[in-house]
Amino acid sequence: MIEGPTLGHDESMFLLVLGMLLSVALAIAVVCVVAIPARREGRDVLTPKGEDMVSQVREKTGSVVESAREKTGEAFDAAREKVAEVTGANEN
Repeated sequence: MIEGPTLGHDESMFLLVLGMLLSVALAIAVVCVVAIPARREGRDVLTPKGEDMVSQVREKTGSVVESAREKTGEAFDAAREKVAEVTGANEN
């Protein structure tokens, strides 16, 4: 095996990423083993307080996304008009 200053760094980085992937895989396995069967049986996964928090976050996220779509839609319309003006001027 060829050793060098960068090869050692790459190897440690690989081990770090591998460890992170294993942690995520373990977390997904725990969710599959615990939460999915509980949900199928009709049990709530979250407490009532947790369900309230999730619904509040969904409401806030929805209003923020809607507002952002309105603002970006206006910007896109202005950009389209500008492009149409420029391309129309180039065609003449």
